[in-house]
Amino acid sequence: MANIVILGAGLGGTLMAYEMKEKAREGDKITVVGQGHTYHFVPSNPWVAVDWRKRAQIEVDLAPVFARKGIALITCGAKRVVPQENRVELEDGASLHYDYLVIATGPDLAFDEIEGLGPDAYTQSICHVDHATKAQAAFAAFAAKPGPIVVGAAQGASCFGPAYEFAFILDTALRRLKIRDRVPMTFVTPEPYIGHLGLDGVGDTKSLLESELRNRHIKWITNAKVAKVEAGKVLVDEVNDDASVKARHELPFSYSMILPAFRGVPAVRGIEGLTNPRGFILADKMQRNPTFPNVFSIGVCVAIPPVGKTPLPVGVPKTGFMIESMVTATALNIGALLRGEAATHEPTWNAVCLADFGDGGVAFIAQPQIPPRNVNWSAHGRWVHYAKIAFEKFFLMKLRSGVSEPFYEKFIMRVLGIRKLKA
Repeated sequence: MANIVILGAGLGGTLMAYEMKEKAREGDKITVVGQGHTYHFVPSNPWVAVDWRKRAQIEVDLAPVFARKGIALITCGAKRVVPQENRVELEDGASLHYDYLVIATGPDLAFDEIEGLGPDAYTQSICHVDHATKAQAAFAAFAAKPGPIVVGAAQGASCFGPAYEFAFILDTALRRLKIRDRVPMTFVTPEPYIGHLGLDGVGDTKSLLESELRNRHIKWITNAKVAKVEAGKVLVDEVNDDASVKARHELPFSYSMILPAFRGVPAVRGIEGLTNPRGFILADKMQRNPTFPNVFSIGVCVAIPPVGKTPLPVGVPKTGFMIESMVTATALNIGALLRGEAATHEPTWNAVCLADFGDGGVAFIAQPQIPPRNVNWSAHGRWVHYAKIAFEKFFLMKLRSGVSEPFYEKFIMRVLGIRKLKA
C-alpha cells in the first residue's frame, strides 16, 4: 500500500486530504503535515482586522475531523523536502517517507525583502490570522487617534484582491465609526493599472475599481515600488514603463497594511529541479513535477508565469476556485497512478472571485484565468458582500463536517446562476 503525504494544512492541503481519501485505495495511508492543528479561513482575515469577526469564528480544529476520516495529522511542520530520497524531514528531527508527495504549503511571506515592512516592523498584514489579530489591535488604537492610512501591495505580490478588499473595508469601518472625514487614504500597488489584479484585468475591473476608489476618496499610485518603510512613513518610487523612476513619494501614515511579495517556503526553496528561482514548485499540466514525477503541487506554491511584461514584478493569483480544481485533478491523477493507470487529468485554472468591500463588492469570472479567455466577466453590488458572508458560513460548515465536495464551484454556481463553470 502507498504512503501519500500532503505538505500543508491550509485551503489546498485540507481539501486535498479530503479528496485524496475518497480516491485512494483501501489500505493507502494519507498523512498531512502542518504547523499546528488549526485551519483558518484566510478570506475572512480582513474582517478580523476590523473586528467584524473573532478569530475563533473562522477557525477549524482539524484533529478531530481528520481522525474521523482516518487521515493522520503531524503538527510539528516540515523542515526540508528530500525528493531524491522520497522523504520529508520534520521540524522535530524525524523523517517521513512517502510514495507520493503533494506540496500545498502556500507561500513564504517575504517581508524581509523591504526594510521596515511587516507586522514585526511598521506595517500590518492580513495574510495570516495571527497578523489580522495584531492588525485589529492596531486599528483599535488608530480609531482612538485617526490619521493617514496607506494600503496596498509591494512589488512581487501575487494576490491583489485582498489589498483592494481591505482598503474598502477600512473605508466602510471608518464611516461607521464617524471618523472617515479625518482619515486621508492612499492605495499603492505595483500593478500597471488599477484592476490589473495580476490577470491583466477581468471584465471591467479597471473601471469598477477606479470608480470605487474615487467614490470613496482614496487616492492611488500604480507602478509603485515600495522602497522602504519607516516609522509613520512609506517611501514609494513611482516608475515609468521602462522601470525608471518617475516620481518619489513620501506617504505619511498612522496605520498601514501592505501585502508582501510571495516566495516558496524554506522547506522546498532552492531544490534543483523542484522549484524555480523564487522557490515556487514547477509543475506540468497534471500538477506533476517534471523532475520528480511522484511529487505534485497545488495552490499558491505552484509556479505560474506572469500574464505579461510589466514595469514591476506582478505575480499571478491562485484563487480558491482555481486551487479547488488543482486539488481535484491531483487526487484523480494520484488515484489513477495507484491503480497502474496514467495521470491524465488537468485542472481548469479558471478564476472565480467574490471581493468584499464591506458594504458592497465585485465578483468576477475569468475562464480560463490566463487570457485570452472564453469568459471575461465582472459585476458589482451589495449582493457580493452578502454572498461572501454566506460562502464563509457554507465553507466552514462543510469543512468542519469533513465533507469532500467542490465547495467553490457548488456555491458560486448557485449564487451566480451558472450551470457550468468548468471548461
